[in-house]
Amino acid sequence: MIKNSINRRNCFSLLIIAAWGVCHSYWVWPVEGNQDGSRPNIVVMVSDDQGYADISCYDHPKEVSTPNIDRLAEQGVRFTSGYASAYVCAPTRAGLLTGRYQQRFGFYTASDSRTGMPLSEITVADVLKKEGYATGVFGKWHLGIEPEYHPMKRGFDEFYGFLGHGAHDYFNLKRTDAYTSIYRNEEIIDDTGYLTDNLGREAVSFIERHHKRPFFLYLPFNAVHWPLQAPEGDIKRFDTGDKERDILMAMLGRMDSAVGRVLEALARSGADKNTLIFYFSDNGGAKRNKSNNGVLRDYKHSVYEGGLRVPFLVSWPGKLPKGEVCSEPVICLDIMPTICAAVGVKLPDGRIYDGKNMLPLLVGEAKGPLHEALFWDGGKRDGKWAVRMDRWKLLKDKGDLELYDLEADIGEKNDRAGRHPEIVKRLQRRYTDWRKQMAPQIKRAKRGKREANAVKPRKR
Repeated sequence: MIKNSINRRNCFSLLIIAAWGVCHSYWVWPVEGNQDGSRPNIVVMVSDDQGYADISCYDHPKEVSTPNIDRLAEQGVRFTSGYASAYVCAPTRAGLLTGRYQQRFGFYTASDSRTGMPLSEITVADVLKKEGYATGVFGKWHLGIEPEYHPMKRGFDEFYGFLGHGAHDYFNLKRTDAYTSIYRNEEIIDDTGYLTDNLGREAVSFIERHHKRPFFLYLPFNAVHWPLQAPEGDIKRFDTGDKERDILMAMLGRMDSAVGRVLEALARSGADKNTLIFYFSDNGGAKRNKSNNGVLRDYKHSVYEGGLRVPFLVSWPGKLPKGEVCSEPVICLDIMPTICAAVGVKLPDGRIYDGKNMLPLLVGEAKGPLHEALFWDGGKRDGKWAVRMDRWKLLKDKGDLELYDLEADIGEKNDRAGRHPEIVKRLQRRYTDWRKQMAPQIKRAKRGKREANAVKPRKR
């Protein structure tokens, strides 16, 4: 159990750590501080639809066990107010890779992936590739299905996985069409096995082939997204009283094992001591796959905490403290600026970055909140939005505006809008001002014949 805790006022007050430098108003980790003068490797692992309580380093039911993912918390920092930038998959991935609210370039919904993340956007892979990093992505892309949006056109040297859309059969890895087939780089292939295992296999291979140079490994699992599928032997290990929940636990176990293989490959290669690792879920746990969000209200597709607050872990052995817990709100947009600071490069010019460098927070050098406010918006067609400022969260889900005090009411049970109209007005004004800066939603691409790709799960 992790007992230490940190917040913005008292982050690792006893920690003595290497010197920091300031460059162009943001913190940069001194590369020369590494023993061999090398830049850190970067690993970003993203789970899909994982519940806030479906990870055993957070409060969890007895059937949940994720010992390998838990190692990241034991070796680093666990955030209790970590957020995805959207309540569905694709927009969060767009925000993650750009460090910007995806609404700035019109990416509001999962269906926007059918058009693709605008080619004007610069990804963290683009930045790292220019710095000499080997870059690889293994898993669910979900940011464009036409050739110009392919991962290898967005800064990645290698790709194994599928382009779209949200779901994929875990056992049927035979070629089907240009969108749902498994790719190796730009070639459609036939494969066998269990998809989660294969993603771990490919990630391990990437580490083994590139550990002698800096590398960026992006591992976006499609687990534990529906369809509920796992090897029968794994399913039999569970008896929750709910057959579908048993399958989810088996899927979670396979993903945890894949994470373990990645960590073991880092250790075998000697890369583990200089690898900055991020782990989070792309949105809250989904009701459809029997996820458990613990005390949080609601699920994926919602602007309540159950749709937005996610497991969020950061590890960097030798650089960050071990076994710490941070309550400061952070969001997946912060990952790109943090990576750039750790590597020692500036964010690209000519655009607004909404993410913040988390490193000062992680080492106790933050002098205030990382974000004055955080925003979520699903677009006009959906109509859902939320803003969080400090302890207060204002949201519009299906009816009237609702206001919650998250420090006193994490489960969002007591709407305070009627008692605090002045706070409602202040947060609504902040949201309105922010929303005016965002772009219109990108136009939907026309659905082609090749896109008839509904997943037909196999029975196991």
